[in-house]
Amino acid sequence: MTDQLVVAVDCSTTAAKAVVVTADGRVVAAASRPLQTDQPHTSWHEQDATQWWTATRDAVAAAVASLDHPDRVAAVCLTHQRESFTCLGPDDVPLRPAILWLDARAHAEIAEHGSARVHELSGKPGDTTPAIYKLAWLARHEPEVLRNASRVGDVQAYLSLRLTGRWATSPASADTLGLLDLPRRAWSAELLDIAGVRADQLPELVPAGEPLGTLLPEAARALGLSGPVPLVSGIGDGQAAGLALGATAPGVAYLNLGTSMVLGVSSGAYRWDPAFRTLAGIGPHDYTLETVLNAAAYVATWCREQFATEADLEQQAAALPPGADGLLTLPYWNAAQTPYWDPLARGAVIGWHGRHTPAHLYRSILEGVAFELRLHLERLEAATGSDVEQVRAVGGGARSPLWVRIVSDVTQRPVRVCAAGEASAAGAAALAWSHLTGTSPQQAAAAAAGPLLDGHDVHPDPSTAARYDALHAVHQRMYPQLRDVYAALADARSVPWG
Repeated sequence: MTDQLVVAVDCSTTAAKAVVVTADGRVVAAASRPLQTDQPHTSWHEQDATQWWTATRDAVAAAVASLDHPDRVAAVCLTHQRESFTCLGPDDVPLRPAILWLDARAHAEIAEHGSARVHELSGKPGDTTPAIYKLAWLARHEPEVLRNASRVGDVQAYLSLRLTGRWATSPASADTLGLLDLPRRAWSAELLDIAGVRADQLPELVPAGEPLGTLLPEAARALGLSGPVPLVSGIGDGQAAGLALGATAPGVAYLNLGTSMVLGVSSGAYRWDPAFRTLAGIGPHDYTLETVLNAAAYVATWCREQFATEADLEQQAAALPPGADGLLTLPYWNAAQTPYWDPLARGAVIGWHGRHTPAHLYRSILEGVAFELRLHLERLEAATGSDVEQVRAVGGGARSPLWVRIVSDVTQRPVRVCAAGEASAAGAAALAWSHLTGTSPQQAAAAAAGPLLDGHDVHPDPSTAARYDALHAVHQRMYPQLRDVYAALADARSVPWG
């Protein structure tokens, strides 16, 4: 195995990223191709699913082209943005743009179908992210799409079809559609009925780490590969990052501080609770418990784009005292998730006065995300009875020393900032190596963990604890007192004018 390589692809929301990885985790080649997201209406987020293929193809081809010996590539594995889905016609061409995980059009369907029963079956609270509600929206508003669709599936299923000719995915990719009876790892007739989807439209389920098939000759040529290369069944990007970061061990949580903020821990038992969403883990009896905020770096980026450059705001915000001189932000630009699961919630900034500047707003956004994370951690620990002893952070936000400092101080926990790298792709690479070596995914990930886990620890500053405790207590009161206001605002926005 010493001369073999694997290609790991992360087809995320913004780009398809391909990395070529050795068994010990060294990245020997990498390339990326962007993906375009369209917003035809407020709260809608869509992509042309054919971009998933063209961006993946071009990224892999570019990475492989830089290798001296492309024939050393022994396997390919995918990870991807979760909850996003496409509907294909009989010719396997998308019938409409793919609907993404952060799309929030289906609030009426969430209100109608987001019951405790659906939560118990699927592991997913009623929320904007699971595809089940957006499929129900299609069944109501575009019924011809689901009626005429031959296939309905996730990103991996679509790429598997293009790469191998097989319509298949893993339970840990498909489950975020919200259509699986999660404890049984099987499609639920009850949930399919809510979504308006037929079982024959859905992909086969292949356990993570097992082959989905062999690359079609024309697909292999497009990627610059030769010979019979297997496509190994991958998992969603959150679970993949958790695998790479060692969060399958007790007491360890992964934190992806990216466009959204996702914190996850592993569980050997099926649990469901508003404190988290439950996902399929790698093995048949493994689960991942995640908390989520759909707008983290999304909001920080919005602020920078509106008011200043990143360097200016980072420097100015770092000079401000904890608490941004009394400015508190609820970062619900894309609804509220853990633990409230309210699709009507929106961002709120409380405490403005005349001395506040854009830098105060920026710091209050970073602190608002950190307050949300503290709430998530406390609710997760209370629901599971297990403490999170170590947080391992990746993502664009983790490259901001100011933001990591704020996260550590607000949560009063040490944060391990892992080396810059593609954590989700590293998890996909571990699954590919697991298949090639016959080891467990956890063993393969541990063997390759060195380059990714290199980094530094940030410890909380005790001098900020009292102020952040007091501000956190105020922050926790904001959403409950605004819940009815959000609902009334949604009603008011729907009143016609002109």
